[in-house]
Amino acid sequence: MPGSILTPEQDALAISIIRGLAMDAPLKAKSGHQGTAMALAPLGHVLFSRVMKYDPKDPTWSDRDRFILSGGHASILQYALLYLSGYDLTLDDIKNFRQWGSRTPGHPEVGHTAGVEVTTGPLGQGFANAVGMALAERYLRSTFGDKAADHHTYVIMGDGCLMEGISHEAASFAGHQKLDHLIAIFDDNKITIDGSTDLACSDDVALRFKGYGWNVIDLGDQSEDLDAIENALLRAREHTGQPTLITLQTRIGYPSPDFTNKHEAHGNPFSAEHVSRTKSVMGIPDEPFFAPDEIVAACHRNATERSAIVKSKSSPGSAIPDLPTQLTGLPRFEQGESIATRVAIQKAIEASSEQMPGLLIGAADLTGNTGAKDSKLTAQSATNPSGRQIYYGIREHAMGAIAVGLALHGGTLPVVGTFFVFADYMRPAIRLAALSRAKCVFVFSHDSVGVGEDGPTHQPVEHLASLRSIPGLRVIRPADANETIEAWKIAVSNDGPTALVLSRQNLPVVSDGSAVHSGASLLRDADNAELTLIGTGSEVSVALAAADALKAQDIHVRVVSMPSWDLFLAQSDEIRKKILPAGIPTLSVEAGTTFGWAAFSDHQIGIDRFGASAPGAEALEKLGISVDAVVAKAKEIRS
Repeated sequence: MPGSILTPEQDALAISIIRGLAMDAPLKAKSGHQGTAMALAPLGHVLFSRVMKYDPKDPTWSDRDRFILSGGHASILQYALLYLSGYDLTLDDIKNFRQWGSRTPGHPEVGHTAGVEVTTGPLGQGFANAVGMALAERYLRSTFGDKAADHHTYVIMGDGCLMEGISHEAASFAGHQKLDHLIAIFDDNKITIDGSTDLACSDDVALRFKGYGWNVIDLGDQSEDLDAIENALLRAREHTGQPTLITLQTRIGYPSPDFTNKHEAHGNPFSAEHVSRTKSVMGIPDEPFFAPDEIVAACHRNATERSAIVKSKSSPGSAIPDLPTQLTGLPRFEQGESIATRVAIQKAIEASSEQMPGLLIGAADLTGNTGAKDSKLTAQSATNPSGRQIYYGIREHAMGAIAVGLALHGGTLPVVGTFFVFADYMRPAIRLAALSRAKCVFVFSHDSVGVGEDGPTHQPVEHLASLRSIPGLRVIRPADANETIEAWKIAVSNDGPTALVLSRQNLPVVSDGSAVHSGASLLRDADNAELTLIGTGSEVSVALAAADALKAQDIHVRVVSMPSWDLFLAQSDEIRKKILPAGIPTLSVEAGTTFGWAAFSDHQIGIDRFGASAPGAEALEKLGISVDAVVAKAKEIRS
């Protein structure tokens, strides 16, 4: 890896520019976090000017090193580094920090700013994303060769990231997997918004990570020593068999004469007077957004020369195949068969895996229970890095965020599974997947009070409403095995995240699966229909049975399967009105809260309370999800 062509004087001035921008941008925006960015300016400068391999003119080059700022509140640091390194970011963009429509939002957003790899901000998520990226790199390297992938993932994290529980899960997983192309730097400034970390935390971080199986390099208080930082990063890069944590004691707000090592430096912009006093200490002009052309040009030249050398030494190797968006050879099921949709998804996955070498499947200790499994695949591990079945252990929080990292790295399609009720543990990652347009598939089984005896702690009630409320998340609850197969096809072709909500219990095959593509379709029509029943998942077969019972009483109803609200809403008015024509009352039936159903149905049958411990069929019956309940409600509506 080539070094830097910058002189020590240029290094010092570049760092001062970063610190100046870190103060000026929040001051102009009247919002932002300058203290951490100021303290980390030397580390960031060393990473981008001496250590990492990247090409600012080709920011999506597949074999670039990945840089993740897990503490996304310090985003001005990343923007300053990207600007000085020659990415498509201008000084005017820096001046527009945190403004509407700018390329420098308050927290880094992937797909919005060139050079930003993941969307960070909720603390700890970026660190877990980095674990996913390192896992993707190792899998691709072992599968397609080190000419196709051989790079490192660097992540900077602070006390907040490590206090959040997700960091425990992610670090434990990474240590167990021995992800030696992962390098994490702990910004140990001992400051949080409330004050000193002593108020709430006294962890021995180094000992903690050693316990996880990480290599630990303690840099002490050398946060201003560029050569020491570079040496530690290079040692970490050469270390094999373990991920590496570098602990670095920094001084938040340095070199402010007023706020160094004070919690006030964290989240409140310095006043103009404080900025001036700090610039005087640094020896740079007291002018906003000081960035002389000659030093900016020198930093650009350094980045350009380094990337040219790196790419010249990177001979083409085996290509990483694109992920397919169309699948063939998937199973079909005959009407009258009975199969749980969690079983159907496993059959779909197993029929697809040879067509999709980038498909990585796993679950949180519920592999066989959820269907997130291919029995032909071997386990991913340090000794079998090309394994495609990932055992995440009981780590839903980290599993979701690791999946986002896998997806955003590129080259892989992660599929992760757990019980639907534990979507609560994954919701921050699911939300960020949607915000990031990360192409990953969340498989949730045991989707209703039909779970049975485990009781209300394990019976999802409000979860469908919760996931449906997330913009950009495709949520599909298929009625049967054929709808599950079509749902899998949509998940593979979707350009963002998909949640598949599946049954524990066997369900009769009642459809050809076509309802999924339009979000809803008519399964049964009726002349002179007096009512349309709308069902999802296991309740579609309940609606069909109720329709039979009503017909025997000379009451004619239509039955619609609506596996996906968002796909239905994406259809034209003409299609939606054909499926749900005006003038015919509608009754929705779903084993979950009725919240939100008023947008589609005039009347609702649902479960607006927590469940109860009982055999699944009895729990459904007692809570009003039954043919008799639907028949009674239909007759009430008719009268």
